[in-house]
Amino acid sequence: MTDATSDRLAGATDRTRLDRLRAGLKRRHAKEARFKWYGRLAIAAAVLFLAILLVRIVEQGHTAFYSHTVTVPVYMDPARVDRAYPQGSNFEQLAAEQQLARWGVQDDAAGRASAEMRGLFSSELKFVAADLVAKRPDVIGETVPLAAPLSDDADLYLKGEISKSTPEDQRRLTDRQIAWLERMQAEGVVGAHFNTALFTNGDSTQPELAGVLGAVVGSALMLMVTALIAIPLGVGAAVWLEEFAPKNRLTDIIEVNINNLAAVPSIVYGLLGLALFINWMHLPRASPLVGGLVLALMALPTLVIATRSSLKAVPPSIREAALAMGASRTQTVFSHVLPLAMPGVMTGAIISMAHALGETAPLLLIGMVSFVPGVPHAIDQPVGALPSLIYIWENASERAFHERTAAAIIVLLVFMIIMNAAAIILRRRFERRW
Repeated sequence: MTDATSDRLAGATDRTRLDRLRAGLKRRHAKEARFKWYGRLAIAAAVLFLAILLVRIVEQGHTAFYSHTVTVPVYMDPARVDRAYPQGSNFEQLAAEQQLARWGVQDDAAGRASAEMRGLFSSELKFVAADLVAKRPDVIGETVPLAAPLSDDADLYLKGEISKSTPEDQRRLTDRQIAWLERMQAEGVVGAHFNTALFTNGDSTQPELAGVLGAVVGSALMLMVTALIAIPLGVGAAVWLEEFAPKNRLTDIIEVNINNLAAVPSIVYGLLGLALFINWMHLPRASPLVGGLVLALMALPTLVIATRSSLKAVPPSIREAALAMGASRTQTVFSHVLPLAMPGVMTGAIISMAHALGETAPLLLIGMVSFVPGVPHAIDQPVGALPSLIYIWENASERAFHERTAAAIIVLLVFMIIMNAAAIILRRRFERRW
């Protein structure tokens, strides 16, 4: 009786334990399943927000990649075109008056009609005509077709950014200008084409003539200076700290400060560059040289940390085998350890350069927020950069600059994607090699 009761109690206890184990296992599986769903939801949210951002940028900026030009016949009146100095001739007024005359529109004494017609043409028209007369003076006295971009407001109307239903006092195009623009479009003298000026021109005060070439060249020059300074110093410092430096209080302080510098806001580096390179060393303001130096200081901590992580990932057996074969410490590091760590080093270097490419705050403090037309040809010339150009265009009053802001963001994103793709390709090539 007592043995049977004991057996029943033991069996009940075992079943209770088994039920507890099963319940605990079920809870753990449920937690694991919830954790997986949390991760999936986090990734889905990140992808969703990224997709919304990209769609918004492309939606706003795709219209900047095409523009409209107008081709009008212009009689080069010898009485109004200066053969010796064609740049001083008012070709815009000449083209506007002749276009109105062809339509039989009478201008008033104040010239309001010709002024409105002239407002449909870009200022590029006078430069096109002046260059033609300078190269071919024999066109004076003849009627020649002149092709030039439409003004920014006329271009926005044809892109659907300005609505005719908007009250006339709330838009920059009058009803008469819209009617003339639609008439020219119906006559086939207005056409749309790929906006090559966006990639071949520098910055301009006229939105229809503004381009990103100057900013792209400025960013490339800054990155060249940054890479030439940051990569050798960063890799050298990381190799010394990881492979040669004695483990003492001084190296501990250096490591802590490097980690702290990686978390310093970028605007602090801009203040440092303003005080050190411009105010004290008197280097040229807003130049790729100063910008590259500031970005190099900002990229150094990240580069040192990434290089040290790559060196730590090399198995200790590589070092031990090289030393056992009689190699010196220097030969071991530079002939065996560093080549194996090179994929990670290159990846860290290119990613840090891509991060530096997108920085805006340091560049604003060293003067790269100013208007700089043209394309730079040296590292000591004033220049713009893609991040600062985006900032300038977004704060411009002209509405046409806003679509170019989104287009410049697309160019910057493509630039960064190319750099990250280069990092992946270089990493794979080094991995196959070693």
